[in-house]
Amino acid sequence: MTDILDRLGRTIAERRTADPKSSWTAQLLAAGPEKAARKFGEEAVEAVIEAVRGDRDRLVAEAADVLYHLLVMLATREIELDEVLKVLEEREGISGVDEKAARGT
Repeated sequence: MTDILDRLGRTIAERRTADPKSSWTAQLLAAGPEKAARKFGEEAVEAVIEAVRGDRDRLVAEAADVLYHLLVMLATREIELDEVLKVLEEREGISGVDEKAARGT
């Protein structure tokens, strides 16, 4: 299931050296973490709106945008998807309530 995310992550990494005029990803990467974070936030809000509206197809499309912009945002801070997946794997099988309590938040 993560094959497409792995491929997308590699494509995003390749866009670091692309001309920003030729690639939206290159534009976001060149603009830096703040722009990427803002764009991720915008997409997340759009996904929330579609979840509330109940438009399944729009929510699926917005969720795809959220995943893409999350990977771009992580790339601006040189964080690999594998690092995030490792944290999820470490949390696997642990109650969310217990995991949050262990973090102290």
